[in-house]
Amino acid sequence: MKKIYLLIAALLGSSALFAQVDKPQKAIYYSISFPNAVHHEAEVVITIPNAPSGAIRLRMSRSSAGRYATHEFGKNVYNVKAMEVDGTPLQVKQLEGDLYEVPDHSETFKVSYTLFGNWTDGTYTGIDPSHAHLNMPATFMWVVGENKRALKFEFNDLDKYGWKVATQLKHEGDNIYSAPGMQYMMDSPTELSAYKMASWQVNNNGKNEKINMAIHSDDDQATIDAFAKQVERMVLEEKAVFGELPTYDYGEYTFLDDVYPTNSGDGMEHRNSTCIVHPIAKIGGNELRVLGTYSHEYFHSWNVKRIRPKSLEPFNFEHANMSSELWFAEGFTQYYGELLLERAGFRTLDDYTHTLAGLANQILNTPGAAKYPATQMSRYSVFADAGVSIDPNNQANMFTSYYTYGGAIALALDLRLRSEFNLTLDDFMRTVWLDRGKVMKPYVIADLQADLAKVTNNPKFAADFFNKYIYGIEKNNYEELLSKAGLLLRKAQPGKAWAGPLAYGGNRGRSGQARANGEEGLAVQVSIIGTPIYKAGLDVGDIILKTDGKDVKDAQSFTDIVAAKNIGDKIVVNYRNRTGDHETTVVLEENPAFEVVPFEKAGKELTKERSEFRNKWLSTKVKQ
Repeated sequence: MKKIYLLIAALLGSSALFAQVDKPQKAIYYSISFPNAVHHEAEVVITIPNAPSGAIRLRMSRSSAGRYATHEFGKNVYNVKAMEVDGTPLQVKQLEGDLYEVPDHSETFKVSYTLFGNWTDGTYTGIDPSHAHLNMPATFMWVVGENKRALKFEFNDLDKYGWKVATQLKHEGDNIYSAPGMQYMMDSPTELSAYKMASWQVNNNGKNEKINMAIHSDDDQATIDAFAKQVERMVLEEKAVFGELPTYDYGEYTFLDDVYPTNSGDGMEHRNSTCIVHPIAKIGGNELRVLGTYSHEYFHSWNVKRIRPKSLEPFNFEHANMSSELWFAEGFTQYYGELLLERAGFRTLDDYTHTLAGLANQILNTPGAAKYPATQMSRYSVFADAGVSIDPNNQANMFTSYYTYGGAIALALDLRLRSEFNLTLDDFMRTVWLDRGKVMKPYVIADLQADLAKVTNNPKFAADFFNKYIYGIEKNNYEELLSKAGLLLRKAQPGKAWAGPLAYGGNRGRSGQARANGEEGLAVQVSIIGTPIYKAGLDVGDIILKTDGKDVKDAQSFTDIVAAKNIGDKIVVNYRNRTGDHETTVVLEENPAFEVVPFEKAGKELTKERSEFRNKWLSTKVKQ
């Protein structure tokens, strides 16, 4: 019996130990105040209870949920201090630009700092007397190793500025909100402002989900309410793709939109909300323009936030997060963002043909897509996704955005599923949703291939599609595929001479007018592989002085000279760079850019079969 008693005592002792270990810890408590909002500063105090013994480290993030490149948020934090709860100062060591250590402390202690924020977009923090637009990784330090601790937030000075709180954080009462852990907190942008709200309920398989739209703008409530009706229509069209809404935490999803001319335009998806920023004066009069951002970001509440690439799970806030799957996560979302506005009746067919032409040109007429697969372009996101650098890059010749690359792949797959299998891309997305997203099972590319094989019941087709168009650089026959819907893919400027672009978007940045030393000319801003000017040896920084014997003072004068020529003509270009004055010959070619035109506008017969195909593709899927 003695051995039994000892065993019982040992078990009781171990139970007590486990009970002690599993004792719930108090939430880490954040308090943020805005005594100097006019100069874009906030004061943050972090109270850390149940602190582990030994040195405690706190850091600012270097990346942000939904962003793939690094962003050095630590640069906007200063006056970092640590103290006991009674105010006794504690030592703080700055180990790195964004990493701090408190070597000695009591079980509960505090850390405070000043935060500067003057950039309103989806990545950074913007503070002024009109609002505090808070992206959490850019706002709050976090305790290293305590990622799963519950967190609470106290937002102060609301009455002082006339602000309200809009966020996906859980409201605990008054100005207190909470998050179950660091990952959720980082994914919860928060807008403090005198925003206007519109809300509605969506029936989701018998259970209502509440959709909120909080817009900080100069619009009146009637304008916001009318716009909410359009967003509600869009939400239903997106729901129809998957057959249901996600189950949102706390039963709500919130659009956070900040509207002001000096904002930096952006859209950033989050689990139960999206942060949208528009650099315009008002929503009123711009409704159709801004709906594209709403449509894209809301689709992410399925694709990315729940249909989750394994490469982004869990998200690491200490460095860039690289993924080979962004052609699907962002690219397929890009495709649907525009398609669903067409289905919902917010875009005309002519509007949508411009979108289709853009996708076709991106995949058929860019050096990046010609040389590299969609997977590689996805991995380049760590540099391309709002990446911050001051030196020039060669993206024009080696990168094609995974948004449009993936969007073009989605277009081809949709049309092929419709024409070859009597299926749709919606069928594929629903399968991925049920197999991966709804059950929150992160995927790799092989899983997407398996789901395509499952939908089509044709593993050979799925393997061929992925090998050629995802892992490989082959391209689908877009002319043939679009023709099935009575849409003609053709050259946009047939028979017109072309030298290639000399500037981004036609004329971005310095256009080469007067130079610092007083000389005139056109500065080359971009030289794309395969274009006539590239073949002639002209490169970025060269200053074109004469073309065809005529002075070139700006981009328009160069364009006018080329426009008067024919394909195959040779023009002499005189230019200057650091090695001196030079002369080269540019052989003009036909512009390779495509346009998409409905058959009936191109003088081609729109058959009943093609008309029905188009209608099934582009018509609403919402049951009235």
